[in-house]
Amino acid sequence: MIIYGRNAVHEALRGPRTVKEVWATRGAAREAWLAGTRLHDASADWIEQRCGSDGHQGVCADVSEFVYANPGELLRASESPFLIALDQIQDPQNLGSICRTAECAGADGLILPERRAAEVTPAVCKASAGAVEHLPIAHVRNLADFLVEAKSKDLWCYGAAGEARMDYRSVDFAGGLVLVLGSEGRGLRPRVAKACDALIALPLRGQIDSLSVSAAAAVLLYAAADTR
Repeated sequence: MIIYGRNAVHEALRGPRTVKEVWATRGAAREAWLAGTRLHDASADWIEQRCGSDGHQGVCADVSEFVYANPGELLRASESPFLIALDQIQDPQNLGSICRTAECAGADGLILPERRAAEVTPAVCKASAGAVEHLPIAHVRNLADFLVEAKSKDLWCYGAAGEARMDYRSVDFAGGLVLVLGSEGRGLRPRVAKACDALIALPLRGQIDSLSVSAAAAVLLYAAADTR
């Protein structure tokens, strides 16, 4: 996998994946975090052709494929796991942004359905600022079934839904927790929503009738982190 962008490559060098080769422009090669790394000198145009993006910031790397975590192990990640599950999020920028927030907020892992959802691609690595290198991410065949399993292990599952009557600020996020967010357009699918213990909403006081899923995730992740 060819990843690109300074933060993405920096975190890959710090993370568990094998970094096979790194290419950098002369300007990028002066970054202190690249000291001691074997680099191939390359032009910005060559790097753009290599990684397929003009957002490379002068550096790209050939790294081993991303390894997804075992979802069962995430349910045992700690005495009170703190997880976030995404129901068919398809925009790589949204997935990357949520991964970045989840890692910064101290989440134990992130759950994605195997079908009709964005995966960990170079674009997601870039959008996450390299957070995917440190955040365990698991695939599940059926997200609703995963939530049922999580509840059987005493985790509380709260789904974000604009129509919900429960304000997120009234929720006790202590203990094992799964925060569930739906897709950009449709929100939570009915079976996923039904599998949650409760649906919660963020109050909207302006003229726009919804937040982006990445913004909603940021609010809920830090609300949970602050009360845990």
